[in-house]
Amino acid sequence: MLVLLPPSEGKAASGRGAPLKPESLSLPGLAEARAAVLDELVELCAADEAKAAQVLGLSEGLRGEVAKNAALRTAGARPAGEVYTGVLYDALGLATLDPAARRRARASLLVFSGLWGAVRVGDRIPSYRCSMGVKLPGLGALGAHWRKPMEAALPEAAGGGLVLDLRSSAYAAAWKPKGEVAGRTATVRVLHSQLVDGVEKRSVVSHFNKATKGRIVRDLLVAGARPKGPGQLVEVLRDLGHTVEAESPARAGRPWALDVVVTEIH
Repeated sequence: MLVLLPPSEGKAASGRGAPLKPESLSLPGLAEARAAVLDELVELCAADEAKAAQVLGLSEGLRGEVAKNAALRTAGARPAGEVYTGVLYDALGLATLDPAARRRARASLLVFSGLWGAVRVGDRIPSYRCSMGVKLPGLGALGAHWRKPMEAALPEAAGGGLVLDLRSSAYAAAWKPKGEVAGRTATVRVLHSQLVDGVEKRSVVSHFNKATKGRIVRDLLVAGARPKGPGQLVEVLRDLGHTVEAESPARAGRPWALDVVVTEIH
């Protein structure tokens, strides 16, 4: 099983250990595309703070992120699973998993990134600021920059198993499963259900969407679940206590669409 996750906008500070070793990152097929983004991002942030802040969409209070990016090559690196924070990662709670579940997380979780393309949670990276929606002056829109290298690297990473796609739309644009891989891919939407004047109303709630996705991944890792396809995933999630409504694709070569319905927001 391969689980595709979005990164977090906020990130923990870089560690004090050894700096980034690009050659050590997973998915070596992305190395050239990573180097191109890293080179331009570091150069931009080292040369012109005001322009870099504008390109990266940073508010005045986040201008310090520019200096962080300028020092990416020398900053201490730490496992990506420790760098990414926020609602989804708090709910996932990688640090509190038992050893077997942590091993499963390192093998199955893939975090998408505007800077790195995609990394596994055990890959050591420095803290950075560069979303997939950024348009660099030289490379252009990062979503488009990553598509071609992803087309080669991601099907190999997916292997022959289930792909659970929990990415947000900006990161999903960097790679869309096609053909046979798409047929064993499941996307997830979280819906909040509540009664209003006796009538059920459903809505998408951003914060709880992230938290629920984090809990889903944690439950799968703790249970050691290994569903072989979207249909089995639905059964497993229901056995784990989630309310899931599934829609199989109308034709071959399309992902399954899963709705996880929740009644409490926390």
